[in-house]
Amino acid sequence: MLQDKNKRETVEVSVASEKAEAIGGVLIAIFAALMAISQMVNGELEEEMMIAHNNVVSYSNWYQSKSIKESLKESEHDYLNALISTGIISEEKIPLVEEKIKNVQNKIKKYGAEKIEILNGSSSVGKDNWTQDIDGELGKITGVKEWQELAASYDYATKKFDYGMLFYQICIVLGAVCIIIYDNPLLQKSLIVLMIVFGIIGSILSIYGYLLAP
Repeated sequence: MLQDKNKRETVEVSVASEKAEAIGGVLIAIFAALMAISQMVNGELEEEMMIAHNNVVSYSNWYQSKSIKESLKESEHDYLNALISTGIISEEKIPLVEEKIKNVQNKIKKYGAEKIEILNGSSSVGKDNWTQDIDGELGKITGVKEWQELAASYDYATKKFDYGMLFYQICIVLGAVCIIIYDNPLLQKSLIVLMIVFGIIGSILSIYGYLLAP
């Protein structure tokens, strides 16, 4: 009688263990698929982040080149004014120099406006202040500050994906342990619960990262 009872308990334990293994295997497959999707999306976001960082450097250099040109024109402006004030220029040539000064002033204003547009972006300065074109089209400038904000947003979003994938990996490890452990249904159930919890956290972080992306 006692032997039959032990056999029954063994069979019940074995059945419960097999069921836990099956559930663990299914959960591993589900969360592995979700992790693969997260990795793919994260890879695209990281690529966009690198583009944004590269554009921050590129547009910053562009801004600096405009600053150098502006400084050169300001020096030229001061030099021409000094020539007139010292009386070196003859009376008949003063109008020509003044005309040159006026052109230099216009250049200084133009470089200043271009710097503002490159720094802040076309959408920030307004249509009336568009001065810098890209491939002959005005209003297409994404400013240095805008690129910096985009880079920061992508960086923050990818970090959430990284945390999400960490939880997915822990979840898969727990599933593997669940399958390896045999004849301990209680521990297997505990691991399955932990798998689900970690998997849900990983999914929430991944979704949150996706929503944070620009």
